[in-house]
Amino acid sequence: MPFVTRLTLQSGDRESLERVVTDIKERAARKGAEFRGPNPEPLQEVRVPMYKRLSPDGGQFDAWGYTVYVRTIAIVGHDDFAREIAGEEYPPGIHLEVEVEQVRNAG
Repeated sequence: MPFVTRLTLQSGDRESLERVVTDIKERAARKGAEFRGPNPEPLQEVRVPMYKRLSPDGGQFDAWGYTVYVRTIAIVGHDDFAREIAGEEYPPGIHLEVEVEQVRNAG
């Protein structure tokens, strides 16, 4: 029974995220791995409060806002390749989440 490895990559740096996803996609093609995606997710707008002092009662600056870009890809089978991709070091600012699902054939 094959495994499906879903990778969710997030970053505030769209260009860096696209480079990483393109590299994974090209490597999957060279290995002959079944690859689905990249699927863009809706942009996430994040607002972070900024305080003038370490204590919350010390007053606030305007909140800092930034956009988080998300791409989801899936690798079907090719467990060694999926494990290699999941275990790599990525550039700073790239966050990776991995979900592995075992697919059972109907019947």
